[in-house]
Amino acid sequence: MIHRREFSVSARPAASKSMSETTTSKRDLSVLLQLAQFLTPYKGTLAAAAAALIFTAGVTLAIGQGVRILIDRGFAAGSATELNSAVAFIVGLTVLIAIGTFIRFYLVSWLGERVSADIRKTVFDRVIGLHPSFFETNRSGEIMSRLTTDTTLLQTIIGSSFSMALRSLLTFTGALVMLLVTNLKLSLMVLACVPLVLMPILLFGRRVRNLARRSQDTIAEVGSYAGEAIQHIKTVQSYTRESDEKRAFATEVERAFEVARKRVQQRAVLIVAVILMVFGAIAGMLWVGGNDVLAGRMSGGELGAFVFYAIIMASGVATIAEVYGELQRAAGATERLLELLQVESLIKAPELQVAGEQTLTAAVHFRDVRFHYPSRPGQPALENLTLAVEPGKSLALVGPSGAGKSTVFELLQRFYDPQEGEITLGGTDIRLLDPQQLRRQMALVPQQPALFTGDVSHNIRYGKPDASDAQVIAAARAAHAHEFIEKLPEGYHSNLGEQGVRLSGGQRQRIAIARAILKDPQILLLDEATSALDAESEFHVQQALEELMRNRTTIIIAHRLSTILHADRIAVLERGRLVSLGDHNTLLATCDLYRRLAQLQFREQAS
Repeated sequence: MIHRREFSVSARPAASKSMSETTTSKRDLSVLLQLAQFLTPYKGTLAAAAAALIFTAGVTLAIGQGVRILIDRGFAAGSATELNSAVAFIVGLTVLIAIGTFIRFYLVSWLGERVSADIRKTVFDRVIGLHPSFFETNRSGEIMSRLTTDTTLLQTIIGSSFSMALRSLLTFTGALVMLLVTNLKLSLMVLACVPLVLMPILLFGRRVRNLARRSQDTIAEVGSYAGEAIQHIKTVQSYTRESDEKRAFATEVERAFEVARKRVQQRAVLIVAVILMVFGAIAGMLWVGGNDVLAGRMSGGELGAFVFYAIIMASGVATIAEVYGELQRAAGATERLLELLQVESLIKAPELQVAGEQTLTAAVHFRDVRFHYPSRPGQPALENLTLAVEPGKSLALVGPSGAGKSTVFELLQRFYDPQEGEITLGGTDIRLLDPQQLRRQMALVPQQPALFTGDVSHNIRYGKPDASDAQVIAAARAAHAHEFIEKLPEGYHSNLGEQGVRLSGGQRQRIAIARAILKDPQILLLDEATSALDAESEFHVQQALEELMRNRTTIIIAHRLSTILHADRIAVLERGRLVSLGDHNTLLATCDLYRRLAQLQFREQAS
């Protein structure tokens, strides 16, 4: 496990770079302005929240005048009536502040939740349509972290921290104006201290910003590592590697904690520095102002009001300093999300479609196709491949591992585009078709079926969302799955668990076959679709597939030659090249590779 961790850590920078290589090392809060596109649809709510914010800030500042009246007309003049009036004035302002704060808090929190949900949907909509090669170089755990952790952070920022920063900025500005009106000399003293207060914010701000981004990246790595171990929990336990996984995960967690500790430390130092500067300035101002009161140059009420406004200013600066770190984290989260939103899919629908779905025939043709995977540019997966499948005919692909059989399926579904050559459907280059239009013509039954968390009906209906219950049951009967489905605790409404974990391999395969049957496609792609079945189930499912294959173009990846003896044609592939093409008997006589594969398999079956 130590080796695994060393490999994963060394490989991670490359994976991270793929989504952040365009991000400069200098990051500032201006990136948060790009969130405006998500706030624009809620201009009314935003305006109401801003109005409540301005109202509460103004009423808060008015309390300073209540303090001045309380001291000068109540205490100094010894008037109980003026004292009562001043207290009533302050209480009335407090009630208004409470009402305004309730409105502001509700509206801003609602905005945070709403915008966070919109960002999640927007990012997921972009990710779900990206080309598969994107996921070769970017880990799923990293992407999930951006969808969950980063959007949750933005929800907190928009729904709380950003509002606090705006409120503090407003009260700071208003208090500064009131200071200047109340006493110019003391105000100049306060202003002289402002650069000293801003200095630690500027000094520590960049460190906090960089550590915030690193902290989010390490948290994503922790989630990715844990997700991988949990996903393969049976393998982990089968090889008794629980202790190693615990140690490796603990190391990942400690790395994340150390980065977070440094970030918190920098923020703590920033807050302490600001507090010392601010309240040191207030203490100096009180000393000068107190002497002015004793000398009769200002009244006690004016000093009281001035102190109130100075504290409001100090609180505003302290809050901004504290929230500044959160805003830096939000800037990092926004960058990470925008990186996903800015990724362009390499597989796009053409601006002008040349054919409708109804006009496409199920004739498939590969012409001089050359392709290598983006993550392996120096290793061709297919070289000068030319193949044709006529409508309603079947073609089997055989060959050793790495021959390019699965790549044919990948290219035909246009998960990738070849670097050279063309692939046509009904005589039309598939690059001129909308990928969804193309894929609606096909149904894939993979060797390892993909089932989703949900019930049986949902997984079968995935092939045709608008299918009726009767159609779902008919498809299950055709795939010889109905009998075991009926025996499940809740029949077709039985939950299968994550990735269909509650079913056996053969049962999962039959659910996948039922899904393909329900879709009723023109083209069938079978990746050894009966490999996980016992002999009896394979016999029944093979019959169902033969019925389904009738009058449909079918391409079969075959690892067991016994399953494709009756295919119209068999293509033998090796190292991405077409070695030979013909039926079973012809290939036995003319193709050494096919004959060797057949001898090995049939000898093994005979023994």
